[in-house]
Amino acid sequence: MEPIDGERDDIDIVRRILGGEEDLFEVLVRRYQARVVSHVARMVGSRDDALDLCQEIFLKVFQALDRFNPAFKFSTWLFRIAGNAAIDHLRKRRPKTVPLEAPDPEGGAPYSPEQKADGLDPYGELRNVERGKAIQRAIQDLPPDFRELIALRHFAGLSYEEIAGVKNMPLGTVKNKLFRARAVLKERLSGEVT
Repeated sequence: MEPIDGERDDIDIVRRILGGEEDLFEVLVRRYQARVVSHVARMVGSRDDALDLCQEIFLKVFQALDRFNPAFKFSTWLFRIAGNAAIDHLRKRRPKTVPLEAPDPEGGAPYSPEQKADGLDPYGELRNVERGKAIQRAIQDLPPDFRELIALRHFAGLSYEEIAGVKNMPLGTVKNKLFRARAVLKERLSGEVT
C-alpha cells in the first residue's frame, strides 16, 4: 500500500478503493471517524451508542461506496448516511433529549467544556457556566430538525452548503431553518441569559 498524504482528495481514495485497494478505506475512517462520532453523539445523546453506530455507519459506507457520486463531496455523502443512521436509531429508541455536551475523549461521562475568561471573578465565572447550561437546555428543547441543524452548523462545523447536501435540502431552506432555530433560541434565552 503506497503512502497517502493528508491532502489527497477523498474522491481519488474512493476510486482507488473501488479499484481494489480496499485497505485505503482505513484512511477515510481515520479522517472522519472523530467528526462522525461527535455528530452522532450529539444527535443520539450517548457516546457509547455513537461509537456503536459509527461502526455500522462506516460498514454501510464501505458497502455502498460504489453508489457514491463523485460529483459531490465525500464528507457530505458520509454525513448524510451518519445523520440517517442516527435518526433511525432515535426512532427505534424514542430518546428523551439529545445533550450537547462534548463527550469525554477518554470514554467516560460527558463533560461541558467551559472556557475560562482571563480576569473574571468567581461570580463572573459562575454566571458564564450558568449561561452555558441555559443555552444547552434551550438547544435540547428545540424540535429535532432544528437541533440537528444547530449541531451540524455550530458543533460539527459544516458550511451551509454542506448541510444542504447532508440534509438533501435547498440551501435557502437550510438558511431559513437555521435562522428560525436561532430565533427560537434567542426567544427562549431572552429571560435566562443576561
